[in-house]
Amino acid sequence: MGKIVGGFWMPHDPVMLVAPEAPPKEQQDVVWGAYEECARRMAELNPTSVIIVGCDHYILFGTHCLPRYLIGVGDVDGPIERLPMLERGVVKNHEELANHIVAEGEKQRIDWAVGRSFTMDHAFAIPHQFVVQPAEKALGRTLPSIPVYLACGVDPFISFDRCIDLGEQIRAAVESFDDDERVVIIGSGGISHWVGTVEMGKVDAEFDQEILQHGVNGDLKALCSYSNEEILRRGGNGAMEIRTFAVAMAAVPNATGEIVAYEPVPEWVTGLGFLELIAGEK
Repeated sequence: MGKIVGGFWMPHDPVMLVAPEAPPKEQQDVVWGAYEECARRMAELNPTSVIIVGCDHYILFGTHCLPRYLIGVGDVDGPIERLPMLERGVVKNHEELANHIVAEGEKQRIDWAVGRSFTMDHAFAIPHQFVVQPAEKALGRTLPSIPVYLACGVDPFISFDRCIDLGEQIRAAVESFDDDERVVIIGSGGISHWVGTVEMGKVDAEFDQEILQHGVNGDLKALCSYSNEEILRRGGNGAMEIRTFAVAMAAVPNATGEIVAYEPVPEWVTGLGFLELIAGEK
């Protein structure tokens, strides 16, 4: 059977692209070095495909339609925004696996919204360009990459319970797919950050370290125990993105974690955490 061979949590902070020289050089080097390290570790896992779980930023979906969760099953391109250092282009999807996840989900009452022609944003593009593409270069082959998007930018937010359901269903679908499939899953999101509010630029390192420790401990229950009110108070509206971490952790079998790097960077308005999710024995 196929398997989820590991995963990562990592940020997708666009401010680091717009103002790359804003933080101290030491912090810049830690953050960019963390992306390089995640790429190295991904290549060591020898994956055949990648799933990147991001969040809607009220860019791709708006008032006309805001799906709680969506998977790209066809053509993928982007990013939709024009950001320095990000090149827009076509991304090879794994359409067969993506459609298999949808079909298997229906059997478990997981009703995926699907994008048959999908333009992603920076939540997908940053991990793909700075981690997946270098891993592809190291491996000498393309890693088809499936986009998954959650409603964790504006309310109504996807629930943590549903995030667990999605992660577990993704894992089950991969395991019922081709025997040779080796999937790495990425939870793409910042930890503490306030977006478009008077607190913008504030970072709560204590909250961030708490979240990362749940990953280290493999404590999915603790990660999913926060109320929306607590997250908004302690981590800001941007910290709702830890839902992507929950999906990734639920997908990796018996996951524990290892922190790759953490930097609280007010100049980039975000607590930037990198963690590898390590698959355990069943």
